[in-house]
Formats: sequence, C-alpha cells, structure tokens
Amino acid sequence: MAVLGFPKTACFRHDSIPDGIAAIQTLGRENGFAVEATEDAGRFTDEGLAAYRAVIFLNTTGDVLAADQERAFERYIRSGGGFVGIHSAADTEYDWAWYGDLVGAYFDSHPAIQQGQIQVADRVHPATSHLSARWQRRDEWYNYRRNPRGRVHVLATMDEGSYNGGNHGFDHPIAWCHDYDGGRSWYTGGGHTRESYGEPLFMQHILGGIEYATGVTAADCGATLDTSFAKVVLDSEAENPVDLAVAPDGRVFFIERKGELNVYRPDLGLTRLAGQLAVSTDFEDGLLGIALDPDFVRNNWLYLFYSPHGEEAKQHVSRFELAGDELVLDSEVVLLEIPTQRRTCCHSGGALAFGPDGNLYIGVGDNTNPFDSDGFSPLDERPGRRDWDAQRTSANSADLRGKILRIKPQDDGSYSIPPGNLFAEAEEGRPEIYVMGVRNPFRLSIDRKSGWLYWGDVGPDARQADPQRGPIGLDEWNQARAAGNFGWPYCIGDNQPYAAYDFATESSGMPFDCGAPRNLSPNNTGLQSLPPAQAAWVWYPYGTSSAFPEIIADSGRTALAGPVYYYDAAAGSKKLPAYYDGTLFMYEWASNWIKEVKLDEDGNILKINPFLDSMEFIRPISMEFGPDGSLYVLEWGSGFWGDNDDARVVRIDYVRGTRAPVPRIEAAPTNGAAPLEVHFSGRDSFDPDPGSVLDYAWDFTGDGEIDATGAEVVFTYEVSGDYIAQLTVSDAEGNQGVAQVPISVGNTVPQVEIVRPPDGGFFSWGEVVDFEVRAIDAEDGTADCARVVLQAFIGHDEHSHPLEEYGVCSGSFQTESGHGGDGDDLFYTIEARYTDRGTESVAPLTGRAGHILQPKRKQAEHYTRQSGVLLETTGDEAGGRQNIGFIAHGDWISFAPMNLEGIESLNYRVASAGLGGRIEVRVDSLKGPPISTVRVGSTGAWQVYTDLEAPIADPGGTHELFFVFIRNPGDDGLFNINWIDFQGPGVSRPLATAVKAESHQERALPGQAVLYPPYPNPFNPTVQIRFVLPGRMAVRLEVFDILGQRVDVVVNETLDAGSHAVRFDRADLASGVYLARLATPSGDLVRRMVLLR
Repeated sequence: MAVLGFPKTACFRHDSIPDGIAAIQTLGRENGFAVEATEDAGRFTDEGLAAYRAVIFLNTTGDVLAADQERAFERYIRSGGGFVGIHSAADTEYDWAWYGDLVGAYFDSHPAIQQGQIQVADRVHPATSHLSARWQRRDEWYNYRRNPRGRVHVLATMDEGSYNGGNHGFDHPIAWCHDYDGGRSWYTGGGHTRESYGEPLFMQHILGGIEYATGVTAADCGATLDTSFAKVVLDSEAENPVDLAVAPDGRVFFIERKGELNVYRPDLGLTRLAGQLAVSTDFEDGLLGIALDPDFVRNNWLYLFYSPHGEEAKQHVSRFELAGDELVLDSEVVLLEIPTQRRTCCHSGGALAFGPDGNLYIGVGDNTNPFDSDGFSPLDERPGRRDWDAQRTSANSADLRGKILRIKPQDDGSYSIPPGNLFAEAEEGRPEIYVMGVRNPFRLSIDRKSGWLYWGDVGPDARQADPQRGPIGLDEWNQARAAGNFGWPYCIGDNQPYAAYDFATESSGMPFDCGAPRNLSPNNTGLQSLPPAQAAWVWYPYGTSSAFPEIIADSGRTALAGPVYYYDAAAGSKKLPAYYDGTLFMYEWASNWIKEVKLDEDGNILKINPFLDSMEFIRPISMEFGPDGSLYVLEWGSGFWGDNDDARVVRIDYVRGTRAPVPRIEAAPTNGAAPLEVHFSGRDSFDPDPGSVLDYAWDFTGDGEIDATGAEVVFTYEVSGDYIAQLTVSDAEGNQGVAQVPISVGNTVPQVEIVRPPDGGFFSWGEVVDFEVRAIDAEDGTADCARVVLQAFIGHDEHSHPLEEYGVCSGSFQTESGHGGDGDDLFYTIEARYTDRGTESVAPLTGRAGHILQPKRKQAEHYTRQSGVLLETTGDEAGGRQNIGFIAHGDWISFAPMNLEGIESLNYRVASAGLGGRIEVRVDSLKGPPISTVRVGSTGAWQVYTDLEAPIADPGGTHELFFVFIRNPGDDGLFNINWIDFQGPGVSRPLATAVKAESHQERALPGQAVLYPPYPNPFNPTVQIRFVLPGRMAVRLEVFDILGQRVDVVVNETLDAGSHAVRFDRADLASGVYLARLATPSGDLVRRMVLLR
C-alpha cells in the first residue's frame, strides 16, 4: 500500500514541512505502507493517482492544482480514494468549492502559537482512540470561516477557555472526518510547528487518520451526521403521552396521562391498549411514570406512578403484573403511598427508573403553587397558605414530596431501604429519601454502569434577578453520585441563594445560607438544620445561558434527563454507533431539542454537543434505548391541551446509507355510520434521500392483505367495528415506512362546542370566568352533562399548566391571581371534552374543543406575527422586560385569537423621541376594516413612557387583530410600544358576583383572611383589591401613602365569608407607592401598589 504526500505551497510556506514529510515516512516504514512525497502537481492524473490509497495535503497553501488536475482528483475520490488534510490544507484552493467540501472548512485566522486543550469526543476512531478526553498540546490553533459541524463528523474540539484568540465560542472543531463523494476525508488542524512531528501522540493521531482514509482500518465517520439517522413513527395516535419503557423483547409500553397503558408490538406493527387506570387528572396529576422490573422477562412486573381517582389526595407507586399484553388490574401491589394536595397546582413529578442494583428511584414534585411568588421561590408562611410554601415539602425531611426517593422492591410487595440514602436515622427524616431539595424532577435516569443518578429539575420563571428576592429563574440538570440536598427552595443553579421573604409585609430578609440551610417555616415537620445544598451540574435561564452557552431555551424551559447509552456490538443493525458509548443524552421539552453530553474519565462534563439538530422533535417528553440499540422517543405534540394530533411514539435508527421513506397518511372521514366510505391519501409521504420513486400498499382491515395500491385510494367499510388502516411506503432499495390511522365504523365523534367564553376573550387575573359547553352525539343524542369535562390551563409561552377539571356543562372557574414574572407570555386555555358511550362492537369516542383566553394586558413582544419591528430591553420604570421598537412606516404586529366582547377601549404604553405616528387596528388582515385609530406623539425620549388611550369598536366574533404603524412612506423611528391594555370587563368578573361550578375541585376557603396582590400593579388610576374571608367578620380596608398617611377608607363593614373584590379609583392622587391594609379580627394584612401617572 502506498500514499502520496503532497506539500506544495503557493502562498505561505511552513518550515515544518520537511519534518512532517520525514515523520510520515517513518510512520509508513513502521506500519507497513510506502510514502512518496512530491510537489509535482502533474502527478494529479487518473494514472498518476491510481497507485495511491490516499493523498496527504501536508500544509499546502493557495491554489496548488490546475483545473484538469482538480478534475482528476475529484475522479480519484469518487472512485474510493482517500484524503488526509493537515493544518493549512484548510488554507488551500478557496475557489474550488468541491475541495472546500472535501476538506470540511476553510481557514479564517489564527492567534499566536500557544498551549491549548483539545476535547476529544470520539474515543473510538483510530485517529483519537489513543487519546485521553482532554489533550494538552502546543500549536497554532486555526479559526475557520464556518463551523463544519453538521457536514462532517467532529472528532475533537478546542476548549477556547484554555488559550487566547479563538473565535468559535463553545464549539470549535479541530479534527474531523467524513465519507465524501465516494471517498474518505480526514482533517486535523494541528501540525503548524516543527515540534508537532516529534510528538508521539500527534503522530499516532495522523497515523489513525491515514489508516481511516486508506480504508485499512474501519472507522465510522457518520456518527454525528443527521443524514445517518432515520426517524420511524411507531404510533401516531397517542393522547397525552407522558412516559415509555422498552421491554427486552422489543415491545414498547407507553402511558397516557389520563390512565391508559399501551403496548406497541413491533412484530405486528400495531399498538394495543393494555389497561386503563382510574386516575385523577386535576392539575398535573394522572398516570405519570412507568418502569419495568429488572427481571421483567421472568416475572412480567411493571411499576406505575399514578394519582388514584377519589377524594383522598395521594400518589401511588404500584407494581402490576402483565398477562401477555394485558395489564392485570387486580394484581396491583401498592409499594408506596405519597400524601399530596389537590387544592391547587402544581408539580407532581412522577419519574420512575431502576438502577443497576435493583433499586427503584422515584421523582416526586414539590406539590406547591408557584403562581403567587413572582417567579421566585414560594416561601409563603402565612396561615392558610401552606400550599404556597415549598419549605413544607422540598425542604422538609419528614415529607416525601420535592424529593427523589430510592427503595429496593421486594418480591412480597414490600420494600427495603438501600444503604447510603440521605437520612440514616428515622428521627432525621424519611429513610426513602435519596435526594431532597428538588422542585419538579419530571424525568430521571440511572447510568447502568456507574450507578449515578441524572435528572432534570424544572425551575421557576423569574425573567431577571432581584436582589430583594433572588436569582433569575433557572432549570437544572443534575448528577448525583451520592445522596444529597440540592437546595430548593433556598438555593438554585450554582448555589445562588434566594432571600427570605415575608409575603404578609412584602419585605425581604437576608439571603439563605446554601452551605447550612435552615428550615424555620411553621409548615416544616422535619429537621430545621438541613444538609448543605449541592450546586447544580448544569443550569440555564430563558434564552441563552452565559454559563453554558450550548444551552438555548428561547421557546421555554423544561429540563429532562437521560438515558445513558452503552454500545453493544451484538445489538440490532440500526443501533447507535460506538461513538456514543457512555454518552448521556439530555433534552428540552419546551425548546424541542436533544443534546449529547460527553464525559471525561472522571465523569465530569467534557462537551455538550447538539444531537440531530435538523430532525424535528415535537416536545420530547420521554426517551429510552431499546435492546436493539435504537433510541425510542415519546413526543407530546405541539398543542397546549394535550390530545395533540402530532403526538407520537418514534424510534431513531442509525442507518448510514439509504434511509426508509417517511409515510404520511390522511383519511377522511375516520368515523361514522356503516357503510362508511373513506378517502385515503399518502400523497404527503416522502423519501429523505432524493430521487427515489415510492410505492404504496394499503391494508384497510388489519388482516395483513394488500387491499389497494397507489397514493390516493377509496375504501368502503360495510361492517361496524374498530379498524386500523395501514399504509406501507417502499423505495426502490426495499426500505419501508409504515403509518396507521384508526377508523371507527358505527360510531361518530361527538361534536363539542364551548359556547362561553368566546375564543380569544379577555380576562383579569384572579377573576372568574363563566363557561357553557354543548355536546351532541350522533348516536347518543344530547350529551349527558355528567360526561362533559371542562379543564382550565395556564398557558405559558409554548406550554400550559393543567388546573381544575369540572364535570358539568356550565358553571364558572376562578383564574389564578398570576403566574411567572413581569413580562412573561401568559394566558389561559380551556378544553372541553365529551366521551360518548360507544356500542358493543365499537369503542367510545371523545370529542374536544379548545379556546384561548387573553390577559387584558398584552405585552407587545408577545405578538402572534410581525413585520419590521425589533425587540429591545425596555427602560420603562413600570416594567415589562421588553418593548417593540425601531418601528418604521408600514410595520405591524398581530395577535390571535382575539375577541373584543366586553372591551371598551385600549391603553397603549408608548414612548417616542422621534416622529411619532399613528396606530391603526385592523381586522383579520392589513387591509381589513379599521376599528381603532390613535395618534402617538413624542414623549421626549425613547424610554420615557406614557399611557395613551384609544377607543375601539367590537367587530363581533373572534379574529386576528393587526396593529399597523403609520406615518409617511419611508419614515422610520416612529415610536416604541411596551404593552397594550384591553380595558373593560371582558369575559371575567370579580369572584363575589360569580356562581361557582359544582365540582369535586371547588376551592376551600382559607383558615384565615387572605389579601391578594392588587391588579394591575402599577395602576393608573384604578386598581382592583381582592381578599378572601374565612367567615363572616368586620373588616376595614384602608389605603396609605408611603409616609403612613391614610388617603382613603375603601371598606368598613361586616362582610360574609368568601371572596370580595373592590375597586380603588383616585384620579387625584400623585404617582408613588401606596399600601393597601386589610384589618381583620385576626390581624392586619398589607399589600404594596404603585400608582404611575
């Protein structure tokens, strides 16, 4: 075997070239291959190159080949030849695009020669397998014109924190390879200095590259290329899927929040219902977690974390037995019962995972309402507010909530406590606790070799730090090698402390001591002195993390962790490659991405890399590797309510080569009376490899027979029943993709309508919304109201928090008093559903309807669509976080859905140091009818804001509203907008005037009076003050200025128990801070509010 060394230069010439040639020739003599060196470009002919298995571009520079020589080299690579590029091979042939793709990246710049640290991600490629995870060496470190990741397989990267002059940031590839245009290409950025060629590790690095490029040593250079992977949809009919587990025989068990356990059979390509539990789905409860017994093959046991239906608020961790594919309900053994509360939202947790030693880990949320804590830590110690105090759970050593528990299940249904849990003595805390101080550990994973625990902890929502309250909201990924306290609710992230906060007086105390936290809450029943808080492993806010810039959470934050992959050469043919051996995967539900986490020899983070960036993941909520080495992913789907049409169970295969077609099936109608004629279409199916011709095969009845071919077909079902229609799409290479759709013949989906409130209606936080639902079923007739369910959700960015369920056709629900921090994108959603009775031969069907309710204050940056505007951090003293600005004539924003029922006017928060202009509101399009116009003048500065009121006409119905900004053609720099207030009652009203829905989830009155935060705050000149009384009593509500002078007595009378809302309206008062004080027989309550003129 021979290789050609080619060190020709047309620009800068490295003095290390002779050393490199000599060193590579020595490699050849020692490893059995010949090395011929030449700078004669005339060797680049078909005949001249045929003698070599690879060509080494050693520190070439400039244009070194003529056009005919370039074509010859292209033919050489296409015939299976190899390329090795060393250092300035990237500073070569800039006008030859094919070469640029071959080498992977072009040189951009370099700093001075210096020591640097290389992060070796691929520990199996022959060029890097001999290296440690961190490789220190001295060289000239190239920056490249663009990051080659995604087009090449990156073997190693530079740690730019270890040297000066890097410009790639957190991802700086320095060595890579890829199979290119029929051949093989390997490149290293090292090799500038003469000393490089005397380094044994560097020369072994080059040797491995030559062995790969020549084909002497097999190596996988497709491991991180998205085109090497295929996504296979196993089930596209899941509803509210939350967790999955893959059995050793390949069956995929997945659970749905409303109680269903399903099993996907790979041998049949079908999903079956294995069983249904009766669960409570109020708030975030439901069927939440699943794990298979370590000895599942023998005993058929699985474990479920669920919220049993009934009056008692609790969670069960239970063991069940499977008989074939059927869940044996009466086999249940309750291992652990966790008392909880269902009076208010949130954080149920629910994760289950077994460790290598047979220990079962159980993630339990803090079961605490976060909505009245302004996005900071919920520490409300006032009487009657224990559900708003996470100290009673996460920081309570005597409570199982806000913890990760570790137990060892026994065959008799009991459990033992493994050694090494957090509390060895019963008087210290519950022995089941392994980790305390967590908020919502929704997904966790155990490394089956090290036994280390990984989990994601979903954090609070503060958009910015407040020295009086605490740090910005953060999510965490954590690694626990031993039991510990991870800080919540006293500390978060890298042990950033919260401040003690008195919710009664709205005053702050000292920051908590993360090294020695103390729980002095009256709601604490455990230890006061707690173990020291452990810093998070990875932490990140909304947006881009400064500590971990690889983590971007622009769409929201929901950290989920695991699994860890271990390569098994005997696993299936589509297993992930050996590159991923020992790699942890972590993922983001709200931001729709997956990352690979490379660890060093000590288990510390080496590098966080993207995983399948170009592949769409729609809210990944659970992941697990199967026995075949493929990655199974559960996707929640894109909607707010669950029951999403795009929820699915998928498998990620490593395929290298041609990929299977992606089937897409459409059917209409999918339900109705027999005979039922259904139109099927597979027209949207596609092949990810261009140029393929697809074949279509249809099985309409699930009998395994092909009933039709072609992309568009029609089939009539004559007999009532439940059917699964299946489409198989094949390409010319025989690769297949399968899609299914259920068909219900003899039953029709009920028609559900939310009569009130209207879609897009406006509400005030803390007020009550009346609702009315109608449902009609073709077979059952008018709906039985006892079978109607309406559930409210708090919408937040791209996700929602489920709240109460109401089993009635009409009634009302109270909205929360608030959620998140200033400027968050918050709203309400409601879903109504009705399940019919089905028939003896056809299963029941569920119809649904959903509406979005808008808050009366819409932050301008939370538009639905826009043209021309930019966002900037606002300087408005009234808050708001961001404003829209840089507005030119003709720019616009829109919001949808919006319904102006009960809205009387608009109030814009605007600023301008420019031309000013006009705001027009138009209905459904830029040319739609105008319903409001207002002129904006100068306020003197771009961040000096004022309020501007404008009348608005209700066009009736629900629309998209366009806010169009006008001056004269060509004008720009018109004005800034911080928010828009929609003024008027809207579709909500104060609680005291509302009729509450009869529901098992009615709110109980507090034990003592509660004074809620005034709304809006700041106000001008009207503010609503709401309070709740536990019984009939004499109360006095007064308002004082900041000097303690009383300015008004708002209420002075005896009132009945319940909620009361009053409006304080004083147009004569000056801007400033005011205090609302509610005096009751049991004491005084105070709230601060700000009047801004």
